[in-house]
Amino acid sequence: MADDGAVTIYNSNAITDANKNPFSIKVGLGQMLRGGAIIEVNNSEQAKIAESAGACCIIVTEPFKRGISRMPDPSLIKEIKREVSVPVMAKSRVGHFVEAQILESVGVDYIDESELLAVADEDNFINKHNFGVPFVCGCRDLGEALRRVREGAAMIRIQGDLSGSGDIVETVRSVRKAMGDIRILTNLDEDEVFAFSKTIAAPYDVVAQTKQMGRLPVAHFAAGGIVTPADAALMMQLGCDGVFIGPEVFNCSDPYKRVRGIVQAIRNYNDPHVLAETSCGLDEAMAGLNLGEDRVEQFGAGGIY
Repeated sequence: MADDGAVTIYNSNAITDANKNPFSIKVGLGQMLRGGAIIEVNNSEQAKIAESAGACCIIVTEPFKRGISRMPDPSLIKEIKREVSVPVMAKSRVGHFVEAQILESVGVDYIDESELLAVADEDNFINKHNFGVPFVCGCRDLGEALRRVREGAAMIRIQGDLSGSGDIVETVRSVRKAMGDIRILTNLDEDEVFAFSKTIAAPYDVVAQTKQMGRLPVAHFAAGGIVTPADAALMMQLGCDGVFIGPEVFNCSDPYKRVRGIVQAIRNYNDPHVLAETSCGLDEAMAGLNLGEDRVEQFGAGGIY
């Protein structure tokens, strides 16, 4: 995880001057969450537990229900904002700029344009430059991440399985894919960057900025299947700036201890002794099995799993 700040995205004067364009400021707000855990909550009680356990931000969502998933009830957001002092994030559907307008008017600190909700626009994401609040967007590879940055995302969520199963394998695959592409990019000659940009379908200037910095130009967190301190530390050691934790972390007898352990693991991700302490006494650590029996057999036989 790089220590230096990264708020300059484009080389054009329209973006790099924070006094003329607020995008650099929004990226800076995303940088403020680096080294922390963003905890997903469904009510004010969970929000208070997350805050007391050391969460750097909370993300408000509605409890899972059948049918179309939409932005959370604005009254729930207002209630939680009254109860906690940490930044509050809320989800909007992909492409639904009116939901984003409502969330901004309610006063959320960040908006997550989330693919986990129902998609409102199959072809277009929200033009995030039209908003004053920072946006978070998901990706599974470098090209997708940089396309979202071009649209105005001030923070990236590298994601895997978001169903709450506790399966981290897809998240690891996505993080390694994105980080691997960055390593390839940094070793390319300048003349090869044009072809690389075309290959990953990303804007050349943002790709060039990524090569120059040796990392994504905005804060990037991991999300999906992270339910133990060891999971969180793994994401940090792979190069992420922080993690998103789903509401399944509250499905245990002592959610405060679980969340606190994850927060401590993120802060001390390179210290095995601290990680061992934070992992002790956590019951029901996994929300579900990572692999079914048929996938275990394929893995043992050297097949693709």
